[in-house]
Amino acid sequence: MRLCLVEDAAAAGLEPLTLTRPVYDLWLGCSTLGEKIARAFGVGPGPQRRGALIRNHLADVQRRREPHVVINDRDWLARGPLVVARGRWVPPEGFEPPAAGPWVGLCDGKPACAWVGPDDVLGLEWNGVDDWFDGVLAGCPGEEIGGEWIERPWDLVAANARHIERDFARERRPAVSNRQLATLALVGPSDRLRLHETARIDPYTVFDTTGGPIVVGSGVWIQPFTRVEGPCYIGPETQLFRANIRGAVSIGPNCRIGGEVEASIVQGYSNKYHEGFLGHAYIGEWVNLGAITSNSDLRNDYGEVMVPLQGDPVPTGQAKVGCFVGDHTRTGMGSMLNTGTSIGVMCNVLPAGLLLPKHVPSFAAVLYGRVAPGFPVDELFATARIVAGRRGKVFDEADERLYLTLFEQTRLERERAFQRSSQPRRDSWPVLQAGRR
Repeated sequence: MRLCLVEDAAAAGLEPLTLTRPVYDLWLGCSTLGEKIARAFGVGPGPQRRGALIRNHLADVQRRREPHVVINDRDWLARGPLVVARGRWVPPEGFEPPAAGPWVGLCDGKPACAWVGPDDVLGLEWNGVDDWFDGVLAGCPGEEIGGEWIERPWDLVAANARHIERDFARERRPAVSNRQLATLALVGPSDRLRLHETARIDPYTVFDTTGGPIVVGSGVWIQPFTRVEGPCYIGPETQLFRANIRGAVSIGPNCRIGGEVEASIVQGYSNKYHEGFLGHAYIGEWVNLGAITSNSDLRNDYGEVMVPLQGDPVPTGQAKVGCFVGDHTRTGMGSMLNTGTSIGVMCNVLPAGLLLPKHVPSFAAVLYGRVAPGFPVDELFATARIVAGRRGKVFDEADERLYLTLFEQTRLERERAFQRSSQPRRDSWPVLQAGRR
């Protein structure tokens, strides 16, 4: 079986996280959405088995990230039958693909995936996915197969604990060994703790599995006086520095995490070395949160949180919502982020004593508490090359082209934000918006 993951127009609703990656690369539980879909259909990582149809400006960078996935190749699509699946659909637990089709799988009445022949993919374009699925559905019966949709960034955060539990149960790998137990303190069942044999767990580290399972990946280093509560996933090569991980947390590869973290996802290669609170948040890649940077994740009146996506407030239907931060953004020491903050890519956020603006468009800065023009793009690129090099990665010409495209795509959003910033701030009493619990 071959599998093609596709993006639809709803990917824009997941910004700023999807500005720099396809929607199927977003993290949920112990893996990305794309990995969950591929596993559900039994499609391994081998070459020529998986393809993707994504926004054109992401293609070059994504080919480097996924060398065995065929990106935006119409010849590959037409080589034979394949399954086309939306990248923001999460298959249900225990999913069994229908027999060879053609067929269309529905989730909440909306096409989520389809088994089609080579002639059926001729009209498939990344910016016409909805129409294509409707056309396929008109020619063959649809079957409700279930699952869930990821519509907004907070959907990932809200579902993360449940999917860590689900992913842990599915893997069925051996739990922690007696040798590993000798160097740590464990509260709760030992069969809910899974440590990779190459992980370094220093003494005076506490794992608490009473609330859910804990998975620690290869090469992880956890320093003394760290406490980790499940459900939790800690990705390869990540380091925890005297951290308090309070559950429902997924940390991707090669991160540096300290302080208090609760119900949050960190995509990978990001730093939160120092003290400070991060809660009900999603942090992208290559982000640096300065010392004492903290976010509020609950209004003092316990009301519904609104998040300004692309500058326009969007109701979340939830009372616990933190912040969403795009790739290569940095905050200064002591930055205080308001409940439901959205920050784009390559931003510089400096503290001002008060809660900072809830909307910071890409490539902008926050100076003296107001949104302002950011650093020149060439300076941002120079910093990105240094940051990537510190993790043994590169920020190359493909990355530069991607961010230059994003700079133009987000220009209007920045101009609107600058205009709003010149007006008196509405949150003149920021204490009314603050609070965590």
